[in-house]
Amino acid sequence: MRLWLVRHAAPCVLPGCCYGRLDVPADAHANDHAAAALRAALPARWAGWHSSRQRAAQLGQALGDPPAGPWRIDARLDELDFGDWEGRAWDSIGRAALQAWVDDFAHHRPGGGESVAALLQRVLAALQEAARLHPAGDVVWITHAGVIRAVDWLSRQGGVLRLPAARDWPLQAPGWGQWAVRLWPPEPTACTR
Repeated sequence: MRLWLVRHAAPCVLPGCCYGRLDVPADAHANDHAAAALRAALPARWAGWHSSRQRAAQLGQALGDPPAGPWRIDARLDELDFGDWEGRAWDSIGRAALQAWVDDFAHHRPGGGESVAALLQRVLAALQEAARLHPAGDVVWITHAGVIRAVDWLSRQGGVLRLPAARDWPLQAPGWGQWAVRLWPPEPTACTR
């Protein structure tokens, strides 16, 4: 399966705001621009999934119906839930709270929300299902930076659920309205003796 990991267009939030599950819209102009660019890059046939957040749904609507059937709305593609941190400025959260997350990166629930371990479990389940349903096709996921980083982490692990430390977590993700293409299941890694 060739997986198109598409990040939603720029959201309508203040800079420096913590948002994950917070259901904010995308900027309409940025959304239309992202849809046009993606439409020009996609192959003739593809299946489409998007997260349950409106900023992802907006890009799906602007892109149009997938040739392989209707959009699948899947909450497993939602961004990490930051609990009580949602909607707050990152600067107001405090160093101690952020350090607690760094110290127990995989299991800590930032703001009382969701752990990275839970994010990885749901993203892996969605990956396995998508590969089963579309074993040799193109699948578009309109999603969020955290989910894209989770896919990258899982790919580095050969598709096996291993939990990261904060220092190991992928930092790169496509910009708003941009995408990365990955093969799933990932290519097996070479063994060393």
